[in-house]
Amino acid sequence: MRTPALKLVSLKLVSLNEALFSVKAFAAAMLALYIAFSMGLPRPFWAMATAYIVSGPLSGAVRSKAVFRVAGTALGCAGAIALVPALADSPELLTLALGLWVAVCLFISLLDRTPRSYLFMLAGYTIGLIGFPAVTDPSAIFDTGLARVEEILIGILCATVVHSVVLPQSVGPALLGRLDATLRDAERWTREALSGKAESGGDRQKLARDITELRVMATHLPYDTSEVRWMTRAVRAMQDRMAYLLPLTAGIEDRLDALRGQLPAEASALLADLDRWVGSESAGGDDEEGGADRLRAEITRLSPVIGAGTGWKEATLLNLLTRLRSLVDIHQDCRDLRAHIRDGKSSLPERLDPLTRRRSRDVFHLDAGMALWSGFAALLGIAVVCAFWIGTGWSSGSAAAMMTAVFCCFFASLDDPAPGIRLFLVFTLLSVPLAAFYLLVVLPSFDSFPMLVLGLAPTFLTLGVFVARPATMGKAMALLMGVVGSLSLLDLGTGDFASFLNSTVAQVVGIATALLVTQLCRSVGAAWSARRLLRAGWSEIAAMTAAHSGIPVGSFENRMLDRVGLLSSRLALAGPQQELAAADAVNDLRVGLNVAELQRARRALGGPAAPHVARLLGAVGQHFRGLSSRRLGTPPAEVLPMMDAALSNLSAEPRSTERDRAVIALAGLRRALFPHLTFAAPDPSSESLREPVTA
Repeated sequence: MRTPALKLVSLKLVSLNEALFSVKAFAAAMLALYIAFSMGLPRPFWAMATAYIVSGPLSGAVRSKAVFRVAGTALGCAGAIALVPALADSPELLTLALGLWVAVCLFISLLDRTPRSYLFMLAGYTIGLIGFPAVTDPSAIFDTGLARVEEILIGILCATVVHSVVLPQSVGPALLGRLDATLRDAERWTREALSGKAESGGDRQKLARDITELRVMATHLPYDTSEVRWMTRAVRAMQDRMAYLLPLTAGIEDRLDALRGQLPAEASALLADLDRWVGSESAGGDDEEGGADRLRAEITRLSPVIGAGTGWKEATLLNLLTRLRSLVDIHQDCRDLRAHIRDGKSSLPERLDPLTRRRSRDVFHLDAGMALWSGFAALLGIAVVCAFWIGTGWSSGSAAAMMTAVFCCFFASLDDPAPGIRLFLVFTLLSVPLAAFYLLVVLPSFDSFPMLVLGLAPTFLTLGVFVARPATMGKAMALLMGVVGSLSLLDLGTGDFASFLNSTVAQVVGIATALLVTQLCRSVGAAWSARRLLRAGWSEIAAMTAAHSGIPVGSFENRMLDRVGLLSSRLALAGPQQELAAADAVNDLRVGLNVAELQRARRALGGPAAPHVARLLGAVGQHFRGLSSRRLGTPPAEVLPMMDAALSNLSAEPRSTERDRAVIALAGLRRALFPHLTFAAPDPSSESLREPVTA
């Protein structure tokens, strides 16, 4: 049997990128430590710790986060300077105010899944780092706050400069590599859908995850060191176009399944031609001159004309051909945008430029309820440890409060933060012997900075390699921070065993309190989070059916795509559960897109069809409100005659773009809600069609 020690020895050899990251992180930390010593700052090891916390393998990510970390640190310091003097005479109220600040900042940070979230998260626990030690000595709060900000800023700036100047690892090439791989996956899935060979929803979920990850990576582009930073608008436009491929290709796959055996021969030939056209890019060959225009012309020629008596088969065929035209447009746009990025052109052709201006900022799923609950958990943890601290008069209680604030914030974005906090607690305990050896044996014998660097190098260069590996990053950072936290005792001239023991106990108590509170009132399972994501989508669809104003293009689509990506990992962890097994977030996305299109078209229709469409949307909204309130079930049977009535009345409308858009969306909505129905034509003598509608 292999022991843990043997497993550690058998780890793969150090790669060049891992070694480079470790050396750069150590150089930044030593530079920050030297500057802090030279300036005579009271806690120079805080600058060293900050440099390690800020360091990352990609220079653009380090730079973008640094901007928000600097702003967050300054905001947290300002909050401490404002609160501590005002409440200095009442430690209980002061600790409560500091806890509320942390909770509010954490709540705001969780409502932003971009690097901007660091601003508020740093503002939250920075006030803990500065404010809690000042509870017992508020007179020096300004000097203490200024020193902490200087130490933290030195660490941030040193890490940013070193990772940006010394062999920078740019975000741009990595992002473009991921972008190309995702585009190849999308083209492969498109060809499989066109040929009827698509196998499962795994590709859909992977595509959704990849696009969401690309969006997060793209937020670092404006701060990158490569030339790709000038291509930010084109990259984001390409991501937005690729996002539409998920519901679009799923819809095409469904329509082909519905029309199997009933598709005209010319339409089958069109599919084969389109498959070859998509494959020409996947194979790296040259695109046929005018191929996209020829495909569009053929689609227009084959599209059936909607008129009185049009049935569901014709409407579904028109839906399919319209989706195929959109597929051609999106693939052509992605090819053109990728060519402009490859050529390094910052300006886009007139046809593509509007794509970069139509982008919605509201692209991520946000859960205000969980953000609020996370803020409450942080407040509760801080209140518990502060009550113990004040009640016992514990001299190191402020350190425990700081650790509780930090760890309640660090892992709050996870469904269950407890495993992450527990891992950090275990490896913090494992760092105690190493920290004691450095603090009590090694460092007291050094009398110069070069010797200090030599003494720290073996341990921190080794840990830096493991920080660079995603699989070991959490464990290595816990060991590293445990050692650095203990070394900070030298700053205060209290590097003795009693102070070390007291400080270690305070760290452990703070982390353990955060763990306990998290387990009691914040941890949720993957299945619970998956149901919450599904209900959020259902609630948004229900709200869209009752919307009185126009639905912004792109906002719902991007949020639902993000939910699909978030759901994929949670559904895998949730295991086989009947309710979740029946869930199809991609189908919900298709429902929402068709509802949005019906809403937009309904406002442009002035004939008798508009009230029928409004009545249908009301029934669909009622169904999804029932789903979101946990009354699970299939769409009610009365929705079908409403759909028949809407199609019959729409077909009788004068021909217009809005009328055809409504028919196309109606056919898509019918397939999404009732995928097993046949193409029986609506009965014009049906009572439901002659019933007056006032809605």
